[in-house]
Amino acid sequence: MGVFKVTFGTPEEFTPIKYKRESKIQLSDSTSYEYSRIYFSITKQGCKLELPLQLEEEVFGFGLQMHSFNHKGSKKHLRPNADPASSSGDSHAPVPFFVTNKGYGIYVDTARYVSFYCGIARKKQRTPNPNNTIITTAQELYEKSGLKEESVMVIEIPAAQGVDLYIFEGSSITDIVAQYNLFSGGGCMPSLWGLGVLYRCYARYHDYQVLEMAKYFRQSHIPCSIIGLEPGWQSSSYSCSYVWDSERYPDYENMISELRKLNFHINLWEHAFVNAVSPIYQDLYDHSGNYEVWQGIVPDFADEAAVQIFADYHRNQLVEKGITGFKLDECDGSDYTGGWSFPNFSEFGSGLDGEQMHCLFGALYQQAVMAALGNRRTLSQVRSAGAFAAPYPFALYSDLYGHRNFILALVNSGFSGLLWSPEVRHAASKRDLIRRLQTVVFSVQALINAWYMPEAPWIKFDAEEEVRELLNLRMSLIPYLYSAFYRYHTEGIAPVRALVSDYTDDRETYSIQDEYLFGDSMLVAPMTESENQRRVYLPEGIWFNFWTNQKYNGGWHTVDTDNIPVFVKNNSVIPIAEPVEYITDDTIFDITLKCYGEGGSAKLVEDDGETYTTSFRIIEADKNTADIISRRYRLSSVITVV
Repeated sequence: MGVFKVTFGTPEEFTPIKYKRESKIQLSDSTSYEYSRIYFSITKQGCKLELPLQLEEEVFGFGLQMHSFNHKGSKKHLRPNADPASSSGDSHAPVPFFVTNKGYGIYVDTARYVSFYCGIARKKQRTPNPNNTIITTAQELYEKSGLKEESVMVIEIPAAQGVDLYIFEGSSITDIVAQYNLFSGGGCMPSLWGLGVLYRCYARYHDYQVLEMAKYFRQSHIPCSIIGLEPGWQSSSYSCSYVWDSERYPDYENMISELRKLNFHINLWEHAFVNAVSPIYQDLYDHSGNYEVWQGIVPDFADEAAVQIFADYHRNQLVEKGITGFKLDECDGSDYTGGWSFPNFSEFGSGLDGEQMHCLFGALYQQAVMAALGNRRTLSQVRSAGAFAAPYPFALYSDLYGHRNFILALVNSGFSGLLWSPEVRHAASKRDLIRRLQTVVFSVQALINAWYMPEAPWIKFDAEEEVRELLNLRMSLIPYLYSAFYRYHTEGIAPVRALVSDYTDDRETYSIQDEYLFGDSMLVAPMTESENQRRVYLPEGIWFNFWTNQKYNGGWHTVDTDNIPVFVKNNSVIPIAEPVEYITDDTIFDITLKCYGEGGSAKLVEDDGETYTTSFRIIEADKNTADIISRRYRLSSVITVV
């Protein structure tokens, strides 16, 4: 295990490695990977790398891919895009990092729109072998062949005359990605309250309507920790002023105070394009790119002066007045919905061109906002990220809305150090709403985004009781999820992972793109509106149905349930908390230890839940635990399932 660097040609100056957090692991001086077999060449377009792929080698990763899972035999052109409508490689968060089932992963350090050909064949003399099979569907005709022989991966990097590769090794994909995440700076440790429910209000609400919605949650005893405000809070939003609208929010400070009394945190929508009415426009003008977006300037977040201006304003005018999180929108750009965002030939004073800035913009924007938050932890939102994103406490989201695409993004997120929220917005039916919300409950961020809906999306379906029950379930899982994040923070192991990550030697997992591991002990297999039952694959060993306690052996099983299929690995202990509606510094979780099998233990993480300077205490509990001495946790009972 470790990370090894190898340089080809003359790499560019501006790459993601220049801007990443301090690594938690050191470079190794050797690797078992045969990098001498990588062929490098300069081309008319830039440079090219060619490396061998084995016959049974499978390829995963490349960031937040919403349309494909195992990429063997396909081409991925990695480009930030707000509308990733196909499996081309376009993504809200493309990452030039891939892992295989052969014990290694490779990160390509570039801020260019790089292309990966994941298994193609060089020309060679062949014996006659006619293929007379007649195919009558386009899907069969053009789908990847599966490659019945050894092939090569070709990596094409435009403009660059060289590149650094970083080779990561491990016994499983989970181990490999953990090394990458630790090299990134370790996984983020979100605020404890950030794992609660986030509800984003209708964009046209006034301050009194926001308070009415907040009171509805409290009076109805529906869990909610964070209220999100959409573009309407600003006096100008396309582009942004970052100033409260005086008509809709005439007394915003009082509204913030009232929300805090109700134990809500407040999250504000914005994007980075700065309108001329903004107080920071003139100061930022000479620290911005040479093209506008929506008549606003584009801050050069690779320029420390721009970051300081942006962060100081946010800290003084928003954070210090009670704002604890942000939704960083539209930092991806689009070629399909109006062609908005700055062009690739833009120029920035820091030396970046537009293509490089597009690849780095999401990460640099997050860094600027984290500078504004200072020592305050959060779990916020961002619509674009890239390489080395693991340390940033921001979950990705999309304007796309296919439930299956959202599940696939959740499964893929763990390959690249990304967090993803499969948010709920509108629903086609009550069943669609519940199925979507079930997926949200078993994700890193429980987000309901009603930005275009004057009322909560469950009201029209008379589904308040079902929603309350599901959100209570979410709150009961927070201690378990918090400990998963602590492991992400310290060991680099993502809280949500594809089955193939842990079970890399199990070939059955190479195509399972609609199940995932949630923490270390739970396997989740979401269902969509149209499904009454589904097939679920359980890796080798003994598993327990989370709802019924029924025992299963590994293999394929048909599940028929209105609940979301969830299974717990044998010899696991799940800390189940008595649900709370919100989380404060004084919150104490009453814990039931649910022990599956004869062994195992749970780890409970105790800290202040708020700051980066906190100290952590790890409490280990198992079926023999008689009491928990803690300011955060209290033992209620122990249940054993065998």
